[in-house]
Amino acid sequence: MRSTQIWVAIIGLIGVLALGVLAVLGAVRDTTRPVVSLANEMGTQVARVFSPTPTVIPDPVTIVREIRELARLETIQYTLEKVITAEAGQGPLGFLFGDRLLLIAHGSVIAGVDLSRVTPQDVRFDEMGRVYFRLPPAEIFVVTLDNDHSYVYDREVGLLTRGNISLESAARQAAEEEIRKAALEDGILEQAQVNAENVLYRLLRSLRYSDIIFVEWQEGEP
Repeated sequence: MRSTQIWVAIIGLIGVLALGVLAVLGAVRDTTRPVVSLANEMGTQVARVFSPTPTVIPDPVTIVREIRELARLETIQYTLEKVITAEAGQGPLGFLFGDRLLLIAHGSVIAGVDLSRVTPQDVRFDEMGRVYFRLPPAEIFVVTLDNDHSYVYDREVGLLTRGNISLESAARQAAEEEIRKAALEDGILEQAQVNAENVLYRLLRSLRYSDIIFVEWQEGEP
């Protein structure tokens, strides 16, 4: 009988101790919760300091430098990708002062024929009703980088330098030139000329001209 009472007393004491421990843990949790919240908020603020979100503020004043009338017949567009490596300060001390980046460049090239160069002397008819049309040679109108898809894939900066601030700009300029060269090597001008002739052929046929002959533009002509 006495042993039963002892066990009941022990169980009651354990219950009281357990409730006390839970109360202490709850109080500690309630006490540390503001500290954890503050620490998280401080971590967010620190992250914003070291990785700030860029703010772009355009000047409200716009200056129009030039307005030109254009008569360009765009007949082909290339979309290309080039990988550009740009580096500065390389050499024996490159690990200290060097800067190297790898740019994945996406761009487009548009070519066609400038119809503003066509004069009345470039269009003539013969007694058979045939049309002789002399088109100026095709040319590249636009070479642009797609900023939404062009990005720096990797960059290595020396231990004692913060990097060359103009290196990425130089890489992007080189990318535009390389994209232009790649389009030229692939024959963009030849295809632009063929496309221009096809467009104008269909246009003249719709005007009831049945026989259209395109004359080659001679070297040295205006």
